[in-house]
Amino acid sequence: MSVAGTHACLETVYRTEARRVLATLIRLLGGFDAAEEALHEAFAAAAEQWPRQGLPANPYSWLVSAGRFRTIDCWRREARLAGTLPELLALSEQTAEPITPEDIADDELRLIFVCCHPALAPDARIALTLREVGGLTTEEIARAYLTPAPTIAQRIVRAKARIRDEDIPYEVPDRGELPARLESALQVIYLIFNEGYAATQGPSLTRADLCAEAIRLGRLVVDLLDQPEAHGLLALMLLHEARRATRVDANGDLVLLEDQDRSLWDRGLIGEANGLIGRALASRQVGPYILQAAIASIHAEAARTADTDWTRIVELYDELVALAPSPVVELNRAVAVAMATGPAEALRIVDGLDMAGTHLVPTVRGELLTRLGRYDEARAELELAARLCTNERERSVLLGKARRLG
Repeated sequence: MSVAGTHACLETVYRTEARRVLATLIRLLGGFDAAEEALHEAFAAAAEQWPRQGLPANPYSWLVSAGRFRTIDCWRREARLAGTLPELLALSEQTAEPITPEDIADDELRLIFVCCHPALAPDARIALTLREVGGLTTEEIARAYLTPAPTIAQRIVRAKARIRDEDIPYEVPDRGELPARLESALQVIYLIFNEGYAATQGPSLTRADLCAEAIRLGRLVVDLLDQPEAHGLLALMLLHEARRATRVDANGDLVLLEDQDRSLWDRGLIGEANGLIGRALASRQVGPYILQAAIASIHAEAARTADTDWTRIVELYDELVALAPSPVVELNRAVAVAMATGPAEALRIVDGLDMAGTHLVPTVRGELLTRLGRYDEARAELELAARLCTNERERSVLLGKARRLG
């Protein structure tokens, strides 16, 4: 393989394996800071050696070994750790054991539940898990929460410090302790999926790697816990994933739901999701993810937009608003109301929402005003949405709509 080809493979490995390597290194080295430094060392070694030696048969194991042994060698060289050489020797022997696929899955689950420990503040749990498990940048997390990036960075630093100072164990908690962490864990997995399904920045509208990672983590949680909301979240992600490929055209531009080729939707994923929804509903413990999955299922089962049961979708959104109110849920409900009863009522709902700083409200207002024939106002809203939008592709779509109204 050429040097350029090896570097391309290294970039691919970083995207697909870095989070898993980090999760294992945290377990092996006992903390975030050491593991993150080891991860950088491992990829630095790979960038130096792989172009000469070629891609290893198991990049994940190679990176874990390189990271852990470079760290141990560094510790041995430090005089302040001279008295702990026996412990370092034991650590070296312990980490020489081969790592199985089960170990990898356990490491990632451990990392999720450590990051979602109830000792941490809720906002810190979310930020830390998105960073360490989801691999999102501080800036991406800040945009998702409409929070300055330095604030997010401080939350992450404080969360790591608390884990270290309180010696929070790196393990999957006992089943009796799981419910206290489940809500945060599910929320983080869904946020990772959302960043993949509708990227907040960059040249592409979607990021398939993040969608796949979130679904994989969702499956791990479902295997660990027979909880209705875990089933509901996995079903919701599968339903969205079933039509992700039809959301963009050959040029990478957005294709709206009503224009998507439904014959290309993945019926296998839809069937699996509907089975999960059925199991969740049978529990009679209906939560927000189950309701959202039920809404997505109605879309998936409709042969075309005109056949969609919009009245039932509005009813489900009413339940969701009562159970888990948020401006985003209200905005989505307004879109459903527009389809069920008309744009005028929907516009009244949207005008009552406070979502300053995002492109979502002006995008929806622009669509509703267009349907009402108020084209000058619609154009102004779409241009505002384009200015606020951070995704290049989506911004282009919004500007195109505004130009057509002109």
